[in-house]
Amino acid sequence: MLPDAVAQKLDALPAQPGVYLFKDRKGIVVYVGKAKSLRSRVRSYFQEGSGDNRAFIPILLRTIGDLDTIVTGNEKEATILENNLIKEYRPKHNVKLRDDKDFITLRLGPTGSDGGASGWPRLEVVRRPAPDAARYFGPYHSATAARRTLHLVNKHFQLRTCSDIEFASRKRPCLQHQIKRCPAPCVREVDRGWYAEQVDAVATFLEGRHDELSRELHERMKNAAIEMRFELAAVYRDQLRAIEKVREEQRVVTIDDIDRDVLGFYREGDLVEIALLHVRAGKLAEVATYSIKQAEIPDEEIVAAFLAQHYGGSLARNGDADGADAPLALVPDEVILPREPEGLEGIAEWLADRAGHRVALLVPRRGHRVDLLALADDNARHSFAEKQRHSNDAQDRLRDLQERLRLPTLPRRIECCDISHLGGGDTVGAVVAMTDGELDKRRYRTFNVRGDAVRDQAGLVNDDYGAMYEVLARRFRRALQAAVPAADSLAEAPDVDAAPTETSGDGEWDAPDLFVVDGGRGQLAVALAAAHDLGLHDLSIVALAKERDVAPGDEDDGSAEGPAEKIADRVYLPGQKNPIALKSTTTSLFLLARLRDEAHRFSNRARMRIGKRVRFRSPLDDVKGLGPTAKKALLRHVGNLAAIRAADDATLLAVPGVTARHVKALRAAFPSSS
Repeated sequence: MLPDAVAQKLDALPAQPGVYLFKDRKGIVVYVGKAKSLRSRVRSYFQEGSGDNRAFIPILLRTIGDLDTIVTGNEKEATILENNLIKEYRPKHNVKLRDDKDFITLRLGPTGSDGGASGWPRLEVVRRPAPDAARYFGPYHSATAARRTLHLVNKHFQLRTCSDIEFASRKRPCLQHQIKRCPAPCVREVDRGWYAEQVDAVATFLEGRHDELSRELHERMKNAAIEMRFELAAVYRDQLRAIEKVREEQRVVTIDDIDRDVLGFYREGDLVEIALLHVRAGKLAEVATYSIKQAEIPDEEIVAAFLAQHYGGSLARNGDADGADAPLALVPDEVILPREPEGLEGIAEWLADRAGHRVALLVPRRGHRVDLLALADDNARHSFAEKQRHSNDAQDRLRDLQERLRLPTLPRRIECCDISHLGGGDTVGAVVAMTDGELDKRRYRTFNVRGDAVRDQAGLVNDDYGAMYEVLARRFRRALQAAVPAADSLAEAPDVDAAPTETSGDGEWDAPDLFVVDGGRGQLAVALAAAHDLGLHDLSIVALAKERDVAPGDEDDGSAEGPAEKIADRVYLPGQKNPIALKSTTTSLFLLARLRDEAHRFSNRARMRIGKRVRFRSPLDDVKGLGPTAKKALLRHVGNLAAIRAADDATLLAVPGVTARHVKALRAAFPSSS
């Protein structure tokens, strides 16, 4: 039954465009949507019918406690407001494609007129484009695709690859210049007109206008050969070959030259697969696929959410409230859709304002666009089948792992801990995670080991067991704290028929199904002690160790080489004397080895990061009232710390940005020996 307050609001809904917010019984926003007519759209969720909305009705009846509506002037304003409200409330029933930072774009810097680094643009990978004068290309569906394109451009188009800081400090050409991949504008005289041609060629290449670029490069190659500039002609020749290789991999799908994206759609229950075909100048340039889980809303609302997040979501945080001033990642002239979302005209107008050109959103009924849509749907269906097969294989491996380790539950979530240090210093603990057989980097954690109880006289943490106990105790304590709110919410739940996805939670600190420690029996005993001391007696814990293994029959025969040895992985279980050996044919147990190796990598990286910060730390960092700008100015104009301490007040005040307040702070921190 609907609450009386919701039923009354349904009768009073206006027939105007706007945004609606569904709230649960605790007042938490669980869904945000937009409508051309609030009255007809919101009421349709609760009317009997045979549409996709029927799948959403049980969820609403189970969770809805209140309803809010906001009237807007037009559909475009409703689209902007919906996008902002979703980012503010993050409702659990709205489709969330991926986190914004995961959408990778390529940034081609603007051409400046000064003599510094800004006068020589470069191509770089960025995750969150900024509202500047640069050009952005993408977003790319994976870091591999973006970096492959970046590598291709850096190999054949001679743009600088160094950062602005490296550019300013460079005294002689780098290796990129030696291998003919950079003209070295940092230290050599380079023709600005020629460099600008390279920048424009890169932009044309990334926009997919390969035919146009090929004609231009062919003409430049001929002119360079006529002028007997054969090295330059060879550069243009190599660029032409690279473009031809890319064109050979592209499939011609249309006879027109319109840049368009085609959105394929496939759904089974609450699992949705979207395939996005990038068609540039009539050729299929790339196919990107996206998976959406627990999609309980209608198809057309999933399509609308995808458009907002893919083409606009990654930039709206950097511009104004609606992101209108932010430069949009490449949006084609036309987007072909499988379903018609609510407020299609408003979405198209919003994208057109942000892209700077007209954007057509089409739902074709006949013609060649229908064939393109069928091709995209086939790609979505194929991608769904492949990912399901991969998921089923992972489930089989997890079930085999459960059986071999005699675990009470299927280990869908596994975590592994490793301790890294350098001679007892810079000690850090790392916990990495795996979900359904795949590394889950959202749950990676690092712990700076305090180790006050296990330090030696030199102040170093030389007790590996003590460091591991501290890290695991802190990790398990977080798991207990995360379990308390979940238990409270279950006790307060008004509906016993609540869906599992609503009560199982996805807390970042929830205890895993299986915890692995890097080490042998000693590390296993420490992990069990840390868990049992906190009352975690049901957590499955094992240890994974690399040990030397002497093959049978290869015992020591007195030779200089000694017995033949090899390194083998073994799994130690609580209460079991003999470990389980990892055999090359046991793929399920190699999930643990993969996770252990990832823990090694992550802990070593964290330890090196901490060590770098400690070793690069200056005593000036401890001076209260001395900021980073003043510190850099002092080091640049005065010199090292000894020179700063020996300098008189007049010398220090002559440094740009240094005031009497800074000098007073320096004298208090480093009193004069005289």
